[in-house]
Parts: sequence; structure tokens; C-alpha cells
Amino acid sequence: MEENQALDAFAAISNQTRLRIVRMLVVAGADGRSAGAIAEVLDGASASRTSFHLNQLAKAGLIESRREGRSIIYSAIFSALSDLVAFLMHDCCEGHCAVCDRAIALFAKCTGRPTKSLLIATAVTKRPLRRKAA
Repeated sequence: MEENQALDAFAAISNQTRLRIVRMLVVAGADGRSAGAIAEVLDGASASRTSFHLNQLAKAGLIESRREGRSIIYSAIFSALSDLVAFLMHDCCEGHCAVCDRAIALFAKCTGRPTKSLLIATAVTKRPLRRKAA
């Protein structure tokens, strides 16, 4: 990722509403969420306000949209988010941090779909695994 691309992405998520949208779409995974569902979570934001923020995120290359019937579904672009993290962490420890290099490589593989091990654990326990609070 070039510096100007990173600046555009950081500018887009420097707004509280847009950051909330990106985080919401990361949680939604590759399936994404409709514009209406996004607006609802944003405390019933107007369609024009929601559309403005979604367009800013799309312009920055962080989200994409697709039409499903009468709905427009928005999804995070996981490769762009991975590139943004890699941009920040690339030179960690003067570019010689094996831990960060492995983390960046793993994050770059994220597709927004559960991994096979998570699907197996969910099938065995009959409920999705939850992360522990930090």
C-alpha cells in the first residue's frame, strides 16, 4: 500500500460513524449488511447520511457494494484492511520482527469467512465460539 492510499483510508475511518461502519462490516464478514441494516445500527441514521458515509468508505477502497434484489449489500474489503495493518506494521523492529511478519501474512489471508477449524468447533458445540474480553 502506498502512503497516499493509507492516508485516504485513515482519513475515511477517522470519523466515528465511518469507523463504526467498518467495524460492523468486519463483524458481518463476507456476507455484509444491507444499507438499511447499517442505518438501523447507527441509531436510525437517515438514508442520505448513511449513504454519504458508505460512499466515503467505498471511495477510500475499504468497502464494496453489491446488489441483491432490491437491497444494496455492503462488505468490508478484507485485503484492503489487511494492507492498512501491514502498512503500519511493516517496519516494526526495523523490519525484522518475525512475529509481526507472521501476523501480517495470516491477516492477509482473511476472506471474511469462518475458518474450517471454527466451523468444526461450532458444529461440535452447536454454538459459535466467542472471544474472551481483553
